[in-house]
Amino acid sequence: MEDAETGYAKLNLALHIRRREPDGYHEIETLFVFVEDGDRLSFTAEPGLRLSGEFADGLEAGPSNLVMRAARGFAERFGEGEPTGFLLEKRLPVAAGIGGGSADAGAALRLLARRRGLDPADPRLIDLAATLGADVPACLVSMPVRGEGRGERLTAAQGVPSGIAALLVNPRLPLATGPVFGGWDGIDRGPLAQGDAMAAAQAGRNDLEAPAVKVIPEIAELLALLRAQEGARLARMSGSGATCFALFPSQSARDAADRAVAAARPEWWRLPTRLR
Repeated sequence: MEDAETGYAKLNLALHIRRREPDGYHEIETLFVFVEDGDRLSFTAEPGLRLSGEFADGLEAGPSNLVMRAARGFAERFGEGEPTGFLLEKRLPVAAGIGGGSADAGAALRLLARRRGLDPADPRLIDLAATLGADVPACLVSMPVRGEGRGERLTAAQGVPSGIAALLVNPRLPLATGPVFGGWDGIDRGPLAQGDAMAAAQAGRNDLEAPAVKVIPEIAELLALLRAQEGARLARMSGSGATCFALFPSQSARDAADRAVAAARPEWWRLPTRLR
């Protein structure tokens, strides 16, 4: 039994904000997909959480880390089991709109469930994931799903083939979620279409792009660069940013775009990958 899991990077193919709730949260409609790459989480003999990897310096390893919160929640619901320690190799940028801590929490829950012989689709596990954050249930399943409510009400998304070539790019500028959601202008621009998810994504939008660009203007440059690449089928910001992505018809087209972005902006973080 493998004692490691990938915290798969999350993409929002579309993200529609329908309204701001009285408590300050937002009602959204979104299409979650996941790529084949991400952070790497493994069990260790030592208790607690150790961090490694390029982006480890941007994280705290204490009890507030979502991996440790997931482990505590699992123990409360299913019993302590074996002593649990983790090593998290942080390969994804922090505060980047691609899952981050939510993806790591999902990986922790899958690891713990596998060790205890639990189905990751166990409703008790889904309920636990929802207590950790709105994106965590989607990150737990890490497959194409439509999210509604705050993003935690999930239904399977049809029409997203695995293996689609994707390029993720981040300007290496962290972007907090709160100010971006807070910058939404409050205008409901309409629902996310039902049916085929790729068609809905193409017809959709990310309502957080405009407020994110006000905070980090480089996002507009990044999107323009991705949209100018030959073969780019869909280029959009993910989540609350600042990571943006483009989907391509082939790995060769994606790799050509990767080289073009590297030449134009060598300091930016890039991840050529594929959809799961």
